[in-house]
This record gives sequence, C-alpha cells and structure tokens, in this order.
Amino acid sequence: MTDLTGTEDGSSPSAEKKFGWSDMFVRPDDDPRGDSGFVGERATLVGYLRDQRLTLEMKCAGLDAEAMARRSVPPSDLSLLGLVRHMSGVEHRWFRQVLAGQDVPRPYRTEEDRDADFNGAVAEPEVVAEAWRTWRAEVAFAERFVAEAPGLDVTGTVGDEPIALRAVLVHMIEEYARHNGHADFLRERIDGRVGQ
Repeated sequence: MTDLTGTEDGSSPSAEKKFGWSDMFVRPDDDPRGDSGFVGERATLVGYLRDQRLTLEMKCAGLDAEAMARRSVPPSDLSLLGLVRHMSGVEHRWFRQVLAGQDVPRPYRTEEDRDADFNGAVAEPEVVAEAWRTWRAEVAFAERFVAEAPGLDVTGTVGDEPIALRAVLVHMIEEYARHNGHADFLRERIDGRVGQ
C-alpha cells in the first residue's frame, strides 16, 4: 500500500517523483473554482457544473496545438483537444437540442463520422482556437438557458421521453467529471502536471 509520501513501504521517497504543490496548477488560495459552499439546489448544480467546466480549462491551460492534440495511447484517439470538441457537442446536444428544442446540427459529429470530435482533433492552432470558441459559445448558451429557466422542472425531450433541466445538470456534472479524469492523465503525460 502506498502512503502519502509516495513509497510502497512508507520510507523516504528519495529520487521518486514527489506529488505536491510544485506540480499542481494553482495553489488553493488562487483556485478560481468554488469552495463547494453552494446554497440551494439550483446554486449547487450550477456551481458544481461551473467548477467542472473550469477544471477542463485548467487542464488545457498553457498548451500549444501539438500538446492539445497529442493522443493518449494506441489505439485510443483521446486528446485534450478532442475532449474540448466533444464537450462542445455534449453542451450543444443537451441545452440547444434537448432543452431548447433547436433543430441545429451538432458541432463536429456527422453521420459519416460519429467520432469526428476526436478524429478531427489535429495539431493546428486554428483548429484549437475554433474548438475553444465553439466550446465557450455552447457554455454561454447553456448558462443563459439555465439562468432564464423559471425552475429546474423545465423539460425537454429525448426521443419521446421528457427530461428535466435538473437531470440534465446532474448528467453534465457526471459527463465533465468523467472526462476530467481522462484529462488528468492526458495532461500528466504531456508535462507532468497533476491534481485538481
């Protein structure tokens, strides 16, 4: 069993990698995310989702196009850029299509290539810039939709089934949390940055 020093037997870590503030993105006092002290259901759901979105941004901070597009390990096509593009599509699907009822095509994904958000994540600066523009636009739409919704019981439709805004917010937190776990490993592989 590994203890907090990072060694198997609890002895001094010596030359082994030490985990600590030096490899983390920000010190706790500088963290832009909330302290989880949200009050009320809407504030809690919105707050946790905001923090998950900020986490994805933090995981990608300071990287060039090559690093953003770097794949994990074969045969996976997972990359940080692919995750940004994928989450643009997820935001779009749930807030524009399902809840707002807009009949607009999802970014990146096509009938011919349902994994285009990952497959098209190439190491070109404009591809990265466009991915961030799209993601930020979808997040802004979602935030406006939630802020203007009269309550969390507002519903959209998936197939023939209704789904409440409340359930969509929980699903989005789950979706970001899952992919932020992927982002942890992707970023650590790129430059050793860990945590948070």
